[in-house]
Amino acid sequence: MNNSDKPILSHLNDFLDWIDVEKGLSSKTQENYGRFLKRFLDWLKESRLENIKPHELTSDHVWQYRVFLSRQLSPKTKASLKKTTQNYYLIALRALLNYFTERDIVSLPSEKIKLAKDKSEKQVRFLTLEQLEKLFSAIDTDKPSGLRDRAILESFFSTGMRIAELVSLDREQIKFPAETQELELGIIGKGNRSRTVYFSKRALSWLRKYLATRDDKEKALFIHYRSKKNASSRLTPRAIEKIMKKYAIASGIPLSSTPHVLRHTFATDLLNEGVDLRMIQEFLGHKSITATQIYAHVTSKKLREIHQKFHGGRRLKT
Repeated sequence: MNNSDKPILSHLNDFLDWIDVEKGLSSKTQENYGRFLKRFLDWLKESRLENIKPHELTSDHVWQYRVFLSRQLSPKTKASLKKTTQNYYLIALRALLNYFTERDIVSLPSEKIKLAKDKSEKQVRFLTLEQLEKLFSAIDTDKPSGLRDRAILESFFSTGMRIAELVSLDREQIKFPAETQELELGIIGKGNRSRTVYFSKRALSWLRKYLATRDDKEKALFIHYRSKKNASSRLTPRAIEKIMKKYAIASGIPLSSTPHVLRHTFATDLLNEGVDLRMIQEFLGHKSITATQIYAHVTSKKLREIHQKFHGGRRLKT
């Protein structure tokens, strides 16, 4: 029996081997994928679809599975599964379909699986410092690729750069100052506008460690390690989005976390520390203050707390 004739249930172990060998995902991530996919495989059995083959899976099956997930209750809270939790299961199923594609096994395209939308999507999404710690801790920095990934995420949080700005950086642009100083770097951003970004001592520390592993002559600051012959090794925006998604899954932070969420986190952190919106506009490279004002509601609670503490006429005598 060739792979195309095997039921989907029979592919789980091969899939887990694939994300280990081909994708190099951590054992924790493999464990999570296995757990999320087990829910799908159990659903197949409950739906009497245990013998269904990859090419027999349809969009209607996926829809039925999504309905099933939406009606599941959390074992802890007894409430319906959150949209973000449902998406963990759907992303694992997407990964399985991507595995079929790479192994030339005919199946439903992964693009057919749409993630559940959260009502909060229109709001500015950012990470708390605790979530940031979880994200950074999920990276295995014993590996060169892990050092690279930590340097990437630290650079996002330190500079607030857009993903296109980060991937365009060249190694020669990083001139390490004294260890007690930050790095000011001039870049050309969106709309061909120039601005200065700042790498913290912490971000520079990880960049040093990452670049110490590089013995190549590649121009790009951030490269991938599996480039084809005569192809560019520079990481693409899509590749960095996948890196971020991998660690979001591994750390258990919201799946909506993207490189742009780190940009939001950068801005929100500064706002919470009292930095003026006009200054945030400069940091982010926004042409208009209108674009920066999306962060205003994020700090409304903080502003209310400050007002209650320092204002309200408490110093008036009459």
